Amino acid sequence: MKLINGWFAIAISFLVPLASAQDYPARPIRLVVSYPAGGSTDIVARTVGQKLSESLGVSVVADNRPGAGGTIGANIAAKAPADGYTLLMLAGSHAMAPSLYLKLPYEITRDFAPISISGKSTYLLVTHPSVPANSVKELIALARSKPGYLNYASTGIGAGPHLAGEMFNTLAKVQITNIIYKGDAPAIADLLGGHVHLAFLAVGVTSPYIRTGKLKALGIASAQRTPLMPELPTIAEAGGLKDFDISTWWGLVAPADTSPNAIAILSTAMAKIAAMPDIKARFGELGVEPASSTPDQFGAFIRSEVQKYSELAKAAGIKPE
Repeated sequence: MKLINGWFAIAISFLVPLASAQDYPARPIRLVVSYPAGGSTDIVARTVGQKLSESLGVSVVADNRPGAGGTIGANIAAKAPADGYTLLMLAGSHAMAPSLYLKLPYEITRDFAPISISGKSTYLLVTHPSVPANSVKELIALARSKPGYLNYASTGIGAGPHLAGEMFNTLAKVQITNIIYKGDAPAIADLLGGHVHLAFLAVGVTSPYIRTGKLKALGIASAQRTPLMPELPTIAEAGGLKDFDISTWWGLVAPADTSPNAIAILSTAMAKIAAMPDIKARFGELGVEPASSTPDQFGAFIRSEVQKYSELAKAAGIKPE
């Protein structure tokens, strides 16, 4: 009888996790956001979280854990129980982190289970109106005629705008000087004032100034044109720089070993969310294109982004610290 009871207990121990996985989700979900409240990652996360809550029938609570270029929040999520109740809004900057930090406490392609990409955005090459160039080719010609004369604003070593500027220098064979700012706001202020010549900045933060003629947009930094500004050519096509491709993105991941059932439920919900008209409208205000993917597709994308930024960092002479 004891033997039978023993086998019964073992059987139950396997059935309980299975039952709980099938009942997922049964309680609130924490969505870790690695950046401060009010920023683009936070807004994307809260918008997605609200729709996930409506779709899944449980609360999805944003938990802002900023610091160290997004790595503090990422580490918290990586070390959380793999039960589907802690998620992370991954951002493009997380794919840059391995190229900037020597000893990360987590490994982005090992310690997370991909769920789905949720949105994509890109950078615009914008200039002050005083810059005598009205196309990417004209800007390249101007930079070549005056090496070191032009400068560009960036928001920190290794950040997307910095890597975009260094990619432009490398592919166009020019010397445009990097001027570092502590964020978008001071960079845009100096660009609007004509204190710097140009910058690679997100669509959402620059489009109001482009519409009013306070800035000139010369090209899109990603490989494809954006539906948000379909008339604007890519830097690759407008400048003859065929390999120019840099953008930013957001997507949902969970700690590694989270059950496939939970991942599938979340991924299916994300696909439905990306197609919602109100999501398209809200994201459009931010200069973000809604997107979705399978977990495998998102995993492959993350790996390719880590590799791309590693190569960019080396080309720009950035050494992990």
